[in-house]
Amino acid sequence: MDNRTNTIAGWTLAACGLALGLSIVGGMAFHSERPEKMGYAIEGVEAEGGEGGAADVPIATLLPAADAAKGAEVFKKCAACHTVTQGGANGIGPNLYATMGEGIGQGKGGFAFSDALKGVGGNWDFDKMNAWLTSPRKFAPGTKMTFAGLGNPQDRANVIVYLNAQGSNLPLPAAPAAGAAPEPGKEPATNAAKDAVTNGDETNNPANTGTPASGAPSVDPNPPNPGAKAGQ
Repeated sequence: MDNRTNTIAGWTLAACGLALGLSIVGGMAFHSERPEKMGYAIEGVEAEGGEGGAADVPIATLLPAADAAKGAEVFKKCAACHTVTQGGANGIGPNLYATMGEGIGQGKGGFAFSDALKGVGGNWDFDKMNAWLTSPRKFAPGTKMTFAGLGNPQDRANVIVYLNAQGSNLPLPAAPAAGAAPEPGKEPATNAAKDAVTNGDETNNPANTGTPASGAPSVDPNPPNPGAKAGQ
């Protein structure tokens, strides 16, 4: 019996060792990594190398065409943490009624805002709200907000006009004029080229009346006309 027990124990230990070895080899051969490009978008999961979407589109250009009804649909993503009705209770996040124009990280019935958000300062205007919705963690590093952000600029514009309609009703900012104005002190390229041609013509004109350098041959500003002499 002892020999049989030892044999069983030996085979059991060998099987465990083999299983452990196969697990290690399998882990080395089939290690898990995040793919360089996601096969499909997963809501709330950030793209690698960034948080939320890019905020390089001026929000003022999107607000005139924004739709509060569509913003209400997008806001459903926020409803698990926030209420937006007047007198609504705070939840995981604060009640958002009349938020536009209010101080950032202040009020809201004593909601415990993070020090990171309270430290931003200022009021919730359209640009700040756009930056916050783009990436809360970039807007206020260290914030308790876990939402990754809204990557679609038009979705952000729709949500902002929806929030603005909930007790704030701030006037929308004027859209920036089409085409950027040239920087002060810089001429358009066409004018600069025109001036270069004009200056070049003056330099090459023999009738230039500038004073020649010392020792340089003088140039007669009114050279004789050979044809006139031949006709005399």
